[in-house]
Amino acid sequence: MRKPMDKSSRRTFLKSGLVLAGGVVASGLLKPFNAVVLAGDKPKGEGPWYGIGIDIEKCIGCGRCAKSCKLENNVPMEPFYFRSWVEQYTIKKDGEVTIVSPNGGIDGFKQTVPDNEIFKSFFVPKMCNHCYKSPCVQVCPVGATFVSPEGVVLVDPNYCIGCRYCVQACPYGCRFLNPEKNVADKCTFCYHRLQKGMSPACFANCPTKARIYGNLRDKSSELVSFIKNHTCMVLKPNLNTGSKLFYNALSMEVR
Repeated sequence: MRKPMDKSSRRTFLKSGLVLAGGVVASGLLKPFNAVVLAGDKPKGEGPWYGIGIDIEKCIGCGRCAKSCKLENNVPMEPFYFRSWVEQYTIKKDGEVTIVSPNGGIDGFKQTVPDNEIFKSFFVPKMCNHCYKSPCVQVCPVGATFVSPEGVVLVDPNYCIGCRYCVQACPYGCRFLNPEKNVADKCTFCYHRLQKGMSPACFANCPTKARIYGNLRDKSSELVSFIKNHTCMVLKPNLNTGSKLFYNALSMEVR
C-alpha cells in the first residue's frame, strides 16, 4: 500500500503546483497566443496543407464573400443555405449581446441598436473550419465526407445518402442538406479553383483582405506569419476538432 503523503509534503506539493500554474498564466499574458500549436499534429507529408486566417478587425460586413460563394458554387439563393456567411455582433453597455445575419450578410447590415447603447460592434465571417479531426468525417456512415490530401474537407455527392448525420455533427453549423440534390452541402474551399492555382472565391472578392489562406506546412507562408504575429484563436477550442480556421481579435462573445 502506498504511504500517505505527510502534511509538510502536501504543502510543498501545493506550493509547487501554484508556482507552475502561475508561470503558465503569466507566460500566456506576456506573449500572444500562438494558434499554430492547434494544428501542430498535422499529418506528415509533402505538398500544401491548407488553413484559413480571418482578421475580424478588417472585416467591414460587406457580404461580398457570401455572395461570391453562392454565385461561384451554385448554392441555392434562398436565405437558408450558405457555405459562407457573415454575422454582426453588437455588445451593449449593459452586457447584452445581439447577433444578426440577415441573408447571410449578402444584403448588408442595418444597425438596430441605438448608438448610445452600444459598447462595441463587429463582424465575424463564418465558413467551414476544415478541421483536422472533423466530426462530420467521423460520423458519415458511407464515407461520403472525406479529407483531401491538402486538408480540405469535401463531400462526394455520388456516395452521400442524405442522412444528415454530418449536418448534426458539425459544431459550427457549416453544413446543410441541398434541397435540389438532397445531399450534404458545405464550403469546399473552392477546391476546383485551388486545383487551377486560383484563390477561393470569397478570398478573391474580399475588398479589405480580411481573409487569407495558406499552407500550414510552409513556415514562410502568409498564413503562418499571420498566425504568429497576431493573437489568433479558433472557435470552440474545447471540442478539440483540430480547426484550421484561425481568427484574429476573436471576442469571447463569438460562438
